[in-house]
Amino acid sequence: MKRNRRVAASLAAAALLTTAALPAATALGAAPRSDTAAPAHGQSTTAPYGAVVATQNPVPALNRAAYPLLSTDPTGPLRDLRPLVRMVGNAQVVGVGEATHSSSEFFTLKHRLFRALAEQRGFTAFSLEASWSTGVALDRYVVHGVGDPRAIMQHEFQGSYQFWNAEEYLDLIEWMRDYNRTHARKLHFVGNDLGYVSPALLDLVTASAGKVRPALVPELTRLYAGIRSGANAADWTAQYVAKPLAERLKTEAATRQALARVESLPASPGRTWTVQHARTIWQVAKFFAMDIEDPAVLPSAMRFRDQVMAENTAWWARTTGARTLLSAHNGHIALETSMPEQYPKIQGQFLREQLGKDYVAVGLSFDHGSFNALDVNDPNGAMRRFTLGPAAAGNNEHTLDRVAYRDYFVDLRTLPRSTKAWLQVKRPTRDIGTAYPWPDSKVALSASYDVLIHLAEVSAAHLR
Repeated sequence: MKRNRRVAASLAAAALLTTAALPAATALGAAPRSDTAAPAHGQSTTAPYGAVVATQNPVPALNRAAYPLLSTDPTGPLRDLRPLVRMVGNAQVVGVGEATHSSSEFFTLKHRLFRALAEQRGFTAFSLEASWSTGVALDRYVVHGVGDPRAIMQHEFQGSYQFWNAEEYLDLIEWMRDYNRTHARKLHFVGNDLGYVSPALLDLVTASAGKVRPALVPELTRLYAGIRSGANAADWTAQYVAKPLAERLKTEAATRQALARVESLPASPGRTWTVQHARTIWQVAKFFAMDIEDPAVLPSAMRFRDQVMAENTAWWARTTGARTLLSAHNGHIALETSMPEQYPKIQGQFLREQLGKDYVAVGLSFDHGSFNALDVNDPNGAMRRFTLGPAAAGNNEHTLDRVAYRDYFVDLRTLPRSTKAWLQVKRPTRDIGTAYPWPDSKVALSASYDVLIHLAEVSAAHLR
């Protein structure tokens, strides 16, 4: 019984891998909303936990600055996104968040925005909060047509990544493949995370290193033995975290030694990529070598994970020169953490430090609707669909939904000073990760995002 509790605790911690902070022109054809009324200009606003802040009502300024979003459908005209593309400017990496991990409109909107950025600004990479090895497998399909994306997703989008095993992501992948059939400049699919490593990636590193130094093949095979498994991502994680911590520490040391061996190889075609692949294998082993069952250790593990996601994304952009759309939860792409106790420093903060203004953060929010999540009140943590009504007064979303357009986007950097002051106050905000019910986070919108997209309503994604 004691062992079962230990395994359950490990799996619960592993599930945190994707539980984040855990967001003008009527000529474009959007009709202003008439079903909501803004609070009186200049009234006091209740901040979190009862504090009252006298501030200017932000809705009039948001009305003037907002642009209508006409659709979240990835097909069809993209004209309404032109102002949003201009807001991106010359940024090399654009982080696009989500307020839930499994709402259809968040997924399809990212597809639509990536399409616009690819066609209008030359973006070529879609980087997802998914394991690096999964990205390698899906990229082979997207670029070369090798493999079956449905089979890859079924095997690797499991466990912490099961939310990505959705029809909406399959549609994105198939669109990228279709695009590459007719364009010389290829689109790429990237996984930047550390939750799983496939045997195919281990074999890729071993084979690539063996071409330069054949004697390394048996050594790398031995060093990678502790992390190799043909199980799907969910079973791999369950089996790996059930191992004694001492064994996981031994595997981390072995993968670190393997990385050093690969780094020692002389310059050769493909060496840069082989080193990066070996580095991502070590990243996985390093994360799981932390005692994530210990609440005192978990914040360090989460910081390491976000740092790795940022480093892998920046490495891709720097090495390939590709302009990249980075897809993750709001709590990972934001410019400040909303849960400092659990997530001391997040991916968006690392990227802003590394890239400066070449990183732009786009938050997504919603007022009401549905999403898929693990039920924290279910003893087995079963996945189910949740539906939420309109946001409560005092929440950021309640005010955002008073803006004239049903769906819209706004550049928070260009708002009047008084409006920015309102947006600097931390207020309850829906940041729903893998599990629900989950408390609202305290988020200061203008400190967290450069640009905000607000949707009035979302619906649960179509899981496969």
